Amino acid sequence: MTPSGWVFDILLVATLVWLAVRALAEVKLFKAVVLFIAFGLLVALAWVRLSAPDIALAEAAIGAGITGALLLDAAGHMRGRAEPYSKSPKAGRASGGDTDG
Repeated sequence: MTPSGWVFDILLVATLVWLAVRALAEVKLFKAVVLFIAFGLLVALAWVRLSAPDIALAEAAIGAGITGALLLDAAGHMRGRAEPYSKSPKAGRASGGDTDG
């Protein structure tokens, strides 16, 4: 392997670690999802560098593509909510009242 290949691989690994830490530490949901998608695309590039194009294609399609789209959709549904769950005592109960007898 050439020295430029080593430099590229080291930069790729450093960027992957940086993106992983940033995605996990991000407070804003939308930004965390975008960082996750970027991480998935770079993981696909890492698989290409490891001569595994089939795994790279699956990672790009499933990891970054489908999962990223689903997470963006979920983040869109969460927009405007102060809290993810309701704190009212009746939230989550089936209708019909108390069954303790």
